[in-house]
Parts: sequence; structure tokens; C-alpha cells
Amino acid sequence: MDSTPGRGWWEQLLVNLRLYFRNRMGMFYGYLFPVIFLISFRVLYRYETVPMVRHLGQLLTVTILGGACLGMPTTMVSERERGVWRRFRLTPISTSSLVASAILARYLILITAGLLQIVLAMGIGMPLPRHSLSLCLAFTLVAFAFLGLGLVIAAIADNVPSVQALGQCIFLPMLIIGGVAVPLASLPGWAVTLSSFFPGRYAVQSLQACIDGVGTGSSRFDLFALFLIGASGLIAGAKMFRWDTQQRFATLGRSKWLVVVIATWAAVGVAAQIEARRPDLAAQTAVPGRSALPVVTPATSVPPSASDDALSAIAPPENTPASPPEESPPRSTAWQQVTVEEIVSNVDFRKLPPDSGVVSPIAPPGVNPSADVLDQINTIIETLPNWPPGNVADPVQRVRNLMYVAAVPDVLESEDIESFVPLIVFDRLKQDIPKQDLIRILYWVAIHPSEGDDTAANQLQALGLGNPPPDSDVVRERVTFYSLKLLGRLIGKISPG
Repeated sequence: MDSTPGRGWWEQLLVNLRLYFRNRMGMFYGYLFPVIFLISFRVLYRYETVPMVRHLGQLLTVTILGGACLGMPTTMVSERERGVWRRFRLTPISTSSLVASAILARYLILITAGLLQIVLAMGIGMPLPRHSLSLCLAFTLVAFAFLGLGLVIAAIADNVPSVQALGQCIFLPMLIIGGVAVPLASLPGWAVTLSSFFPGRYAVQSLQACIDGVGTGSSRFDLFALFLIGASGLIAGAKMFRWDTQQRFATLGRSKWLVVVIATWAAVGVAAQIEARRPDLAAQTAVPGRSALPVVTPATSVPPSASDDALSAIAPPENTPASPPEESPPRSTAWQQVTVEEIVSNVDFRKLPPDSGVVSPIAPPGVNPSADVLDQINTIIETLPNWPPGNVADPVQRVRNLMYVAAVPDVLESEDIESFVPLIVFDRLKQDIPKQDLIRILYWVAIHPSEGDDTAANQLQALGLGNPPPDSDVVRERVTFYSLKLLGRLIGKISPG
């Protein structure tokens, strides 16, 4: 028999693959567990026009997380308990080659599990990811990060139950507050900050950017963070590696390598917070729905002598040096009293979610809806002028009702039309309400999200739109964002496109 190192390495890889497919628990975490999540997501987001496209990054992350942080260490510790690794030690293959072959075998398994997720998602209507080659790179770095973490778990755990306990201690927090199962937009501010210290956030963001975003160009920090986390995990896991179940982790004195992993996670989290505070990234990292306004500190000032006629003029440019007045103008007690001074002192339009993002998107100039939704778009355009809630006598309630038309498709994630409906609503508002009044009312609606009647949100069938989900607070939050985005366009603080 040819016993060259190269041939021995490949034989070891095949052995690892065969052992994996004999491990039922590993198979469950590698294949069945992610499919359960896919089914759950499909039920949860059944209102989406394009199924799963906004959640495939989350599903692929769950696939990799389950296979690498639960499946791989379960298999490795199970083999160690049965004496398999003790027998491997007698082979002429080096330790690094044995561990590398085990990791490569798991990576190949993760690829097949990820392809299964994509095929199943496409089978229920999801289109092909926009950047397939970039997705391969992002998938590899996500797998690299979680495989390193899985190797650390395998090194620490003394038995299979310990793997389950350690894995769940990482898996569940990452699902709930790490941006994996629950979108960052739905988390409170403290949870978003904490998610910066979990690799799941960077995994979802980098994968999703390749699926329906602009590719890895927008995820350089995420990819670098995943590389650092993976490298620290692989180094620490290799240093703490054990051949025999009789070698107890607590007695080996190798726990100092855990400091390397924890320090890397902490450094990545701190760096993410520094990045998030940069003004040019603030709009991307702002979490929607946490407050009525993105920022309530002065942005630019208007001379105290300015009259309400300034409402018809363009506000000072965004790059005008800020000179906050000694006292911020008082909040109006009625919408008719709103002034530009109050608006620009209380709203920083730069902190709104970007128009190209997932939350409150607005189509840029020159982009047209796809042919398969033109009929639906035309129905909204033709029906909106005669829609009863859009013609009520109270102008504030009328604007609020029309803003529900823009907000509900966004909440339901009706991807084909959600970025075009706000423009239709905007045109209707400009035709129906004088500009000065519209500026005042949009601001008033934005800073009073909980006021008014929201029954119009349940009367959208005549427009060809679906009713909102039960959580009306989310709909009102999107009304706030869209109101501020349209307001910013009216006063020149936001340039379309």
C-alpha cells in the first residue's frame, strides 16, 4: 500500500466523511435542523411576495452554526470517547493534518447543507442570489469562523452532553440577540450593541449582502471580523486538542488559550462600535423603531428671525457648520405652529435608514418596477385618489392614512413593490396638500407616532395590498421613517437617489 503522506491525508479525509455520516446526531444538526428553520421562516414570513430572499443569510448562518458548532464537536467528542482519535494517533499522519482533514470534511458537509438550503428556498420561489461567486467567499469565511469555534468547543467538552451544553450557550444567544434568528432591526439598542460581540451578526450581514445586496464590497469589516474570529478559534482549538477521553480539560492547564478567543471577540466588538460611530456609517447601523426620531439634537440652525415663509425654501445644506442655538426651539403644541427651526433642530436626516436598505426602502430615480407587478402598481395609482381613508376631512389623519399605504408593504416585506409605493403616496400628498402644510403635517405625524386612528391600515384591500400583521407598533414606526424621508425631500435635506 502506498503510504505517502499525501495519500494518507486523503484517506483520512474519506474516513472522517464516513464517520460523520454514521453519526445520527451530527446528521441532525447538519441537515435536518436547518431545514426545520427554513420551514419555520417560511411560515413566519408567508406574506412576502418573494419567498425567503431576505432571510437566506439567516438560514445559511443557522446551517453553518449548527453544523460547525454543534455537529462537528459532537462528532469529534463522540469519536474521542470511543477511542477513535487514540487510534488515529498511531498513524504516521501528523496531528495538524488529522485536524485539518476533520475540518475540511466538515466544510464539505457544510457546503452540501448550504446548497440544500438554497435549492429548497428556490423551490418555493426564491430567485438565484445576485452575487453567487461573492456568496461562495462569504460562505467560506463564515464557515471558517464557526469551524474554529466548533474546534474550541470540541477541545473543551469532556463528553457529548458537555458539547450540547456549551453549544447551546453560544447558539441560543446568537439566535436571539446576535442577529441570526431575530433581525437587528427588531432588537432594542442594548441588544444591537451586544450583537457586535457575536460572529453571527457578521455572518448574516456578509451572506445577505451577496444574496440581495451589493456583494462583499459592502461587507469588508464583516469578512475581516469573521477571519479574525476563525483564526483565533482554530489556533486555540489546535493548542487545546486532546486525543484521549482520559485527558480532562481542567487538568491540562491549557485554558489560557481561551483568553485568545475571548480577547479576539472583544476586540472585534469594540472595533464594530467604533465603526458604528463614524458619521458616514451611522445611517447603516441605526436601528429602526427605537425612537420617534433618529436624533433629537440640533443639526443645523435657522436664524430666529426666519418666518414661516422659510418653510417653502430649501433648508441650509447638510455640510453647513452646525451652530446650535443657546436654547432649542420649543416643541409645537399644534401642527400649524411647526417651523423649519423646530424641524432642523430636532431631526438629523443623516441618521435615517438608507433608501437602498431593508427598512423603509425608496426606489431611486430611473429604476422601474418589474413587469410582473406593473398591474398592481397601476391599481394603486388609479385607486388611491378615491380611497376613502385618503380623503378624510382632518388633514393630519389624511396624511397618516396615506402613510400607512407606504408603511404596510414595507412591514410585509413585499419586495417587488415596497420601494415604489412611497413615491406613489408622495405624489398623491403633493397633489392634495399645499407644500407648507405638508411639511408641517409630515413632521407632526413623525413625532406623534402613537396618535391618530390606525384603522386605515386594515382597509388596504381596495388598493390591492394586504393587511398588516397584528403588531401595529411596527407599522407606526415605519410611518415615522417614511414621514421623515418624504419631509427631508420637501425641505431639501434628502436628495432622491
